Amino acid sequence: MNDGTGTDRPPLGIRLLHALGKERDWPALTTEELIAFRDAENRKRASRLIRVITGFPDRGAAIQWQEVTLPDRRVRVRVYRPSPKRGGGVGADLPLVLHVHGGGFVGTAVQSDWVNSHLAARLPAVVVSVEHRLVAPGTPLTAAVDDGWDVLRHVVRHAVEWGVDPARVAVVGESAGAMIAALAAVRARDSGLPLRAQVLVNPALDLTETAFDHESMTQHAHSPTLTVAQIRLFQRLAVPPGADARTVSPLRADDLSGLAPALVVVPTLDPVADHGRAYTERLRAAGTPARLTEHPGATHAFLSMPGVVPQARAARAEIAEFLRGRLAG
Repeated sequence: MNDGTGTDRPPLGIRLLHALGKERDWPALTTEELIAFRDAENRKRASRLIRVITGFPDRGAAIQWQEVTLPDRRVRVRVYRPSPKRGGGVGADLPLVLHVHGGGFVGTAVQSDWVNSHLAARLPAVVVSVEHRLVAPGTPLTAAVDDGWDVLRHVVRHAVEWGVDPARVAVVGESAGAMIAALAAVRARDSGLPLRAQVLVNPALDLTETAFDHESMTQHAHSPTLTVAQIRLFQRLAVPPGADARTVSPLRADDLSGLAPALVVVPTLDPVADHGRAYTERLRAAGTPARLTEHPGATHAFLSMPGVVPQARAARAEIAEFLRGRLAG
């Protein structure tokens, strides 16, 4: 998709934020420094002031934190429900959209309030965003993958309690969250859980060494919102020594047939742009319907930064349109 704002340079707001930010030595980051950075960054992403960048929630949706009690742990989720005027009254039997935020070793569901509240109000649907475990020494990506999948299964199994229709379910993920969402789609196929759609936004889909062979990795290695050095750190934390990176790399999956239809949303100024492109090709080759849309001039994580990346609105509109069509009764 070309919305008329595409260039080979990031939007001005992104360039200003990058110029004001502090460049870290990611490979040399200690565990203590990583935790301190994460805590500070997540406080910032959850603050009201940052909404100038991350966008203001849709007033047609109510937002609240809840806990999902699983057999071995509890997982916080941020739940978005349409107001009664939008079809979210008592006894509503609404579609379920499971959302997984990006960040990998940093991030919070709050950073996605803008898009998730809009989807809840305008589809309408119940959107459940998983506050998954973040990767760190001792916490590999498989923990976050399990959080996403286990919450999805729990909500579907308790559909009446959540006010959702278990036959109208979709998953949406951004960045590392898109990897979790894509893996959930594979698990859903294998377990017989009905899934109507998957939406993968600026997806990082490969944690094997081949992840760095794509042209976009070289071309946008030092992009202002994601660098190859950050991806290398994420890879090191996500896949401990001795672990099989293929198990958390949808792009390297053996079988991608029979999956829920996919919308893959790719900003062009992104080191992982080619992950999304290649995954779309693999889905199509396997017979899974897949639509690829590209946003020239947009950077990684752009959907969470509508205040500085104008292309975010076009992406939100296409995601809503895709889900509306797939989740219709």
